[in-house]
Amino acid sequence: MHHFLNDLPDLVSKIKALKDLIITNIVLVGQIPSPTFEEKRRVDFFMDRLAEFLVDECTLDAYGNPIGIIRGTSKELPPIFLVAHLDTAFKGPADYYYTVNQDSITGPGLIDNSVSVGVLLSLPILFERLGLKPASDIVLAGVIQSIGKGNLLGIRHLLKTWPTSIRGGICLEGVELGRLNYYTEAMNRMEIFCRIPEGPERKRNHFPNAVVVLNETINAILHIRLPQRPHSQIVLGKISGGHKHGESAQEARLGLEIRSDSDEMVRELRNDIRDLTASIAERYKVDLKVKTISDIHGAGLAYNHPLVKSTVDVMKRLNLTPIRDPSESELSIFLSGNIPAVTLGLTRGENYHMENARIEIEPLFTGIAQVLGVLAAIDSGVCDG
Repeated sequence: MHHFLNDLPDLVSKIKALKDLIITNIVLVGQIPSPTFEEKRRVDFFMDRLAEFLVDECTLDAYGNPIGIIRGTSKELPPIFLVAHLDTAFKGPADYYYTVNQDSITGPGLIDNSVSVGVLLSLPILFERLGLKPASDIVLAGVIQSIGKGNLLGIRHLLKTWPTSIRGGICLEGVELGRLNYYTEAMNRMEIFCRIPEGPERKRNHFPNAVVVLNETINAILHIRLPQRPHSQIVLGKISGGHKHGESAQEARLGLEIRSDSDEMVRELRNDIRDLTASIAERYKVDLKVKTISDIHGAGLAYNHPLVKSTVDVMKRLNLTPIRDPSESELSIFLSGNIPAVTLGLTRGENYHMENARIEIEPLFTGIAQVLGVLAAIDSGVCDG
């Protein structure tokens, strides 16, 4: 491991020599629309590209997750997983168009998470050109149905049905370089949908407006007392509703997220919100429904876990400052299954969830070297205890 740490700075320039390949993979996969539940075109491309790069095995699991396997030198050791989700938050009837400049790439869905998928696809060639021969099998998994209503279903199925133990995992995210996630908070993401009932009475001036009802709901949520311990918060993320400016809204929708260090506290706050929405629905005589979109359990590695310490060593050797925060990514499913794993960011960028999302190219080579360094740490045995 220490020998590999010394080689990391030189590795960056060797990875940069494959710049055209990496950018090509990012652009080709990123320009294929892949909204959650509609990832098939990108799945097919992922499989074709891995087959073209001659991975040792290329297959779909029973749920539809595409997987490539690079065989290791040992048949006894469990595999190491490298994972990136295939879905993005953008829909489109046709292909997207990415702009590649000398120092950046711009396009929808780039940061979350097309850049990571492109890097994942580049790894078989990187392994070959760099002469990397890990002991463990390396599983390259592009998982489907991850974000939003996908509720991490792809990774849940993949890990639940994998036939062997798993040595460790690395989850790839586009930004921010230096990101180090090794724990996750308990979380419940929900939508509150308000609909004004049909009927002649709705035309009366005093009949409630769906946006106003949701405003009352927000005020009630803001009055919920949150404990200092366990640390808990309710994030009001988005609201939409109405048809036009001069007409009372007949439907409206509120999206929110409960987060806490405690699974029990998330359940308690979720029940509080369900109770207060039921009360408001009765008061205004409207349909007010609460639906859970996704949820995860709190889990994590210790601050001094060998994988965390080794990842910090890799980052420092590459002059990166670790940014330690919780993550709601595929990481949570690894950790909930007692599989040591971390989430890493690959580069720097801006306009995260916008159509003009932009990443910097130059830091990307350091980000990939970081992934290879952490992979070498896992392969050397830091997760085996």
